[in-house]
Amino acid sequence: MTIKVGEKLPEANFKIMTADGPAAVSTDEYFGGVKVALFAVPGAFTPTCHAKHLPGFVDNVEKFKAKGIDKIACISVNDVFVMDAWAKAGGASDGIDFLADGSADFTKAVDLVLDGSALGMGIRSVRYSMLVDDGIVKSLNVEDVPGSAEASGAEALLDQI
Repeated sequence: MTIKVGEKLPEANFKIMTADGPAAVSTDEYFGGVKVALFAVPGAFTPTCHAKHLPGFVDNVEKFKAKGIDKIACISVNDVFVMDAWAKAGGASDGIDFLADGSADFTKAVDLVLDGSALGMGIRSVRYSMLVDDGIVKSLNVEDVPGSAEASGAEALLDQI
């Protein structure tokens, strides 16, 4: 069942790129005790994700911080190396953390799965954003259409804070 507002994020592990290479981080470690503006995309470098969704968050890092957000995170069902390359290519290395959910463990646990098998993409995440406070979902915005980044975009999330 899809995660709902008021629920705690399920335990899962991500990979994140550090100066020393890939490292594991759990949901409790990453989301515990902080406010996080989280957005998820079907795939790094895909047209809507790269040209429409990511830029809104890159352009609004300071606005999120001014509203008390401690971290901004992007999740995708990609490996940590792809996520790191995408962060650099998208000009998002500073201010946004890229959490690789390579096996879709988190995506499956929150039941926000997109089956992209017909397009040769396998299991991916639906496009969404959420506000998370100390691991608790405070708002959740799921796109009805995979090619749209309106309901889950940075401006929409900023308006909810």
